[in-house]
Amino acid sequence: MAIQLDLSSLENALQRLVEALQAYKADTGNTLYRDASIQRFEFCYELSHKMLKRYLELAAANPVEIDELPFADLIRTGSEQGLLRSGWDRWKDYRKARSITSHTYDESKAIEVMQIVPDFLSEGQALLQELKKRGTPKT
Repeated sequence: MAIQLDLSSLENALQRLVEALQAYKADTGNTLYRDASIQRFEFCYELSHKMLKRYLELAAANPVEIDELPFADLIRTGSEQGLLRSGWDRWKDYRKARSITSHTYDESKAIEVMQIVPDFLSEGQALLQELKKRGTPKT
């Protein structure tokens, strides 16, 4: 029996990020909405690269090669295969934003991270749509 790529967790997480961003845009002074948006960005970021990796492993002749790829090469491979809208240069920004949120918290850092969240949402949605379009790879 073939392993199926279940995209429901990524789809649900992206929808929750949409909701958080809509609430924040309606009331940008509300730090609760901002913080919720940042936390949902963190979750979506993690799920996005995990789903990308799972897809590439399922599509690969040798999944171990994908599993052993450094993160930058994983993103480059996904971009080269048309799964990602952006390449490593942009994903490096997403990774930096994710790192900022997990290691420190202050007002200026939160504002900095919020600048990238809407763009990441578009990236995550594009990845989801491409994965849905392609379906589970046949190996």
